[in-house]
Amino acid sequence: MDKRTDKKKVPTTFNPHEITSERLKYSVFLTFGLFLMVLAFVLNSPKELWIGSIIILTSPAKLVTDYFELANSGSALLNASLMTFKTLALVRLSKSKITGPIIAALFTVAGFSLFGKNLYNSLPIILGVYGYAKIVRNPFSKHLLPALFGTSLGPLVSEITFNLGLPLFWGIILGTLAGLLIGFVLPPLAKHFAFFHRGFSLYNIGFTAGIIGMFFISILRSFGITIDAYELVSTGNNGIFSVILYSLFAVFFFIGFVLNKWQMIGYRQLLNQSGQSVPDFISLFHFGVVLMNMSLLGLLSTSYILAVGGELNGPIIGGIFTIVGFGAAGKHIKNVLPIFVGVFVVGLFNVSEIHSTSALLAALFGTTLAPISGYYGSLAGFIAGVFHMAMVLNVNYLHAGMNLYNNGFSGGFTAALLVPLFDLFKTIKADRKPNHKKDKPTPLPIKLID
Repeated sequence: MDKRTDKKKVPTTFNPHEITSERLKYSVFLTFGLFLMVLAFVLNSPKELWIGSIIILTSPAKLVTDYFELANSGSALLNASLMTFKTLALVRLSKSKITGPIIAALFTVAGFSLFGKNLYNSLPIILGVYGYAKIVRNPFSKHLLPALFGTSLGPLVSEITFNLGLPLFWGIILGTLAGLLIGFVLPPLAKHFAFFHRGFSLYNIGFTAGIIGMFFISILRSFGITIDAYELVSTGNNGIFSVILYSLFAVFFFIGFVLNKWQMIGYRQLLNQSGQSVPDFISLFHFGVVLMNMSLLGLLSTSYILAVGGELNGPIIGGIFTIVGFGAAGKHIKNVLPIFVGVFVVGLFNVSEIHSTSALLAALFGTTLAPISGYYGSLAGFIAGVFHMAMVLNVNYLHAGMNLYNNGFSGGFTAALLVPLFDLFKTIKADRKPNHKKDKPTPLPIKLID
């Protein structure tokens, strides 16, 4: 392995004999799912939750459909809770361990269950990946991550089922078949496309899903089927949800601090990680350190939204949850902050207002490029944020909102463009130094989500 991938591969404070038990990790994340469920019943009555859940399950879910506005906030949180439990059940049934990437997938699924994913449109894709695993004779655990992240194309299942004017029976049949096909082709394509951006976009499945969604939409458009852009978002949630989010992340920090023996040892070493290729922080650091990192990312993200005058609606909270999850697999405050700044600065001169949902989503999900700032430095991260903001506002048309990970799609292109240029500048700079040692090319991803 090239030692340049991260400044310090294994922190000196990490004791492999103090690895957190799987039971404790399950307990923490089951409690998170239970918290979402209890909150749902606090915010809405059982009748409202039932009606809202039916609306969520039977409505098209293309980007951006805020379940807070489509149904109600309680139903959205209940959907996120059930999807969290489903994810943990899949982890358990596949006999997988809770690793950093699994935690990232768990929180990404929970977050996007507030604006696009649900139990119906995610299941066919997961079954498609399971079918692929059976055919290639691999354990499902090896392809669990593509199954979980691949649910980003759930809106395509819902769109075909409920929004093409088909009889319900045929809509369900065709929507399910589309989901199965997506799941089946996703693992091999994701493994291949990771080399396109060389691991510098953490949302590799988002890029792969964008390519798949683009092909599906092209086929639909060739038959004269038009799928228009869509944005349904809620407002007026800042008061209660700022309290909820700050409290949740404070609890995460407290739990992590206690587990880490009431100290911050190990966190500085975590900040030295570049984040390239979705690293497993759980295998490198104590679980308590990782929880504290996740907490600080949540606090930073929430504060950014409120500071620029944004709304804490379903998509925005989903973005915050995604950043928090990737706090176990590549992100930390040091490598995401330059991305925030880059998106913010270009947003001041952009046609989209900096506090608009689209601009805020670009900032939150633009942190898919955090490895660029972690590897090449803060200035490179700032530049990546600038380019990402410009790119992400123009690629949604290609998949018509069918890929929920639109920023992952955009981030893949941005990384593919910038990484070779940053390598070139690095080489030129090194060549000007006397007695320099020639740098090796940027390493390809060591560990891929396949």
